[in-house]
Amino acid sequence: MKPIIFLGRSIDIQPVALSIGNVHIYWYGIIIAFAFILQIILLERRTRDPKNSFGIDNNSVIDFSFGAIIFGFLCARIYYVVFKWDYYCKNPLEIVQIWNGGIAIYGGIIGAILYGLYYTKKRNIHFLNFADLLIPYLAFAQSIGRWGNFINREAYGSVTELPWKMGIYIDAIGDYSFVHPTFLYESLLTFFLFVLLIHLSKNRKFEGQILYTYLMVYGTFRALIEGLRTDSLMLLGFRVSQVLSILLAVIFCYILLTKLVKYGKNK
Repeated sequence: MKPIIFLGRSIDIQPVALSIGNVHIYWYGIIIAFAFILQIILLERRTRDPKNSFGIDNNSVIDFSFGAIIFGFLCARIYYVVFKWDYYCKNPLEIVQIWNGGIAIYGGIIGAILYGLYYTKKRNIHFLNFADLLIPYLAFAQSIGRWGNFINREAYGSVTELPWKMGIYIDAIGDYSFVHPTFLYESLLTFFLFVLLIHLSKNRKFEGQILYTYLMVYGTFRALIEGLRTDSLMLLGFRVSQVLSILLAVIFCYILLTKLVKYGKNK
């Protein structure tokens, strides 16, 4: 692949970090693994403080995390394949070829939440407390993981002349195209969301406040970012992730406002 032009510099990082025979280790996988490990470390430190862990112990967090990453990854792939079914129904053997790319973050989020519902019910743990503890660190992991898209030359936006534009070499035209670095927009915004959620966690007013805030805020800015992207998953002419983002933003804005009004009345 040709180098990326970013902030006026040529950056030549290839997707494959290391090859051992026919086995390739990709930067994307390394970055995701790093984000996951760092997420666990931060959560482990958080659960040392009983006043700040919503009654959730460290062992539960670690036990859940390994199952969630597997189930979330599978759901991220299923989500992608479902909305690309016109391609995969003709190439079914490629469904399992995850090394060729093709996962969707919303599928991963849905998978993690579903696994969280199963895990907390099985362990008799309050789901909303559990989700409120973990969700800020999901945002943190997202902010790191998006840099894998940068190295893969994917998840970028439409053509722009903004100062922070990113140059991607397009084989079809045999030249560079300068586009919105939408991976960067989401990386910065999810890091901001992480900081916001940690701040709210220190003065949580009701169970579920942190989870609902994440879904509302992430839905809002993801809807805006998705409108810039050129690789959106489509259904009936609509950008699937944009529609889902708008629904999340509206639904959880309503839930949050309702909860906050009720909290204010009962205070």
